[in-house]
Amino acid sequence: MSRTVIRTAGSIGNLGPGFDTLGLAVSLYLRVSVRRRIADGQGRLVTRYARPRPASEDGIVRAFQFEPFRSTRPASLEVDVESEIPERAGLGSSAAATLAGLKLRTLCDGPRSNDEILRAACHIERHPDNAVASLFGGLTSSTVGHDGGVTVARWKWPASWKLVLATPHIELATALSRSVLPPAIPLADVVFDLQRLALLLHAVNARDGSKLAAALRDRVHQPYREPLVPVLRRALEWRHPDVLGVCLSGAGPSVAVVVRRNPDGVARALARLYRLERVPCTLRIARVHQ
Repeated sequence: MSRTVIRTAGSIGNLGPGFDTLGLAVSLYLRVSVRRRIADGQGRLVTRYARPRPASEDGIVRAFQFEPFRSTRPASLEVDVESEIPERAGLGSSAAATLAGLKLRTLCDGPRSNDEILRAACHIERHPDNAVASLFGGLTSSTVGHDGGVTVARWKWPASWKLVLATPHIELATALSRSVLPPAIPLADVVFDLQRLALLLHAVNARDGSKLAAALRDRVHQPYREPLVPVLRRALEWRHPDVLGVCLSGAGPSVAVVVRRNPDGVARALARLYRLERVPCTLRIARVHQ
């Protein structure tokens, strides 16, 4: 078997008011290289990671073993894995791993359509926003039908809008971050988010950066997650002449900053903000993966 490389992108879920709806693919990648294929009919996957990873379930293996995708006598694979996407950081590492595992499965069982891959990914992930963005690129929205099918809409992100991502040196499991959300949201807060979601899509479509700061505001999830995410309140209130807007990345703890220019200068200024709060963090500059 010739050496095959599968690449899946990281992603920012929610993007302010788009809770469990919007996703934005980013230029941080998970790469899986097939080392060896074994026609043993066992359907095993052996992963060799370039760097140590948390002792949690291997998402690539979990998706590779997803029962509806398995053939009667599947081949086994040995693969090398390299990832630029930090785990439990709100940057779509789980969705990227799931998509990589499902794509590896197609190397054994034959091709699948994007719709089939997406349906399986959503079944595994339980929510579609990160998987849709990673699979299709750019800014995406997801509508889940009564039958579990997902309708995808896409918007082309302005190429000049770059991203600065601040990841504090803590891990935040999505399950914990979801557990602090209330079972019911006040009607006024729902209306607030719907208004800003419409404004956000207009700002992206019109490439109007002047509307972005207001459009990224949220009352549905960020206020409840604030106690779990160091510096989040300060970051959301932070102002810089080159910054268009700020939001929590997915379930956190990463914060995403959209910049119109000078991303290196913005990253230095943001690093100072975290230092003032005595919170170690890693800064990454990224573009949107289209």
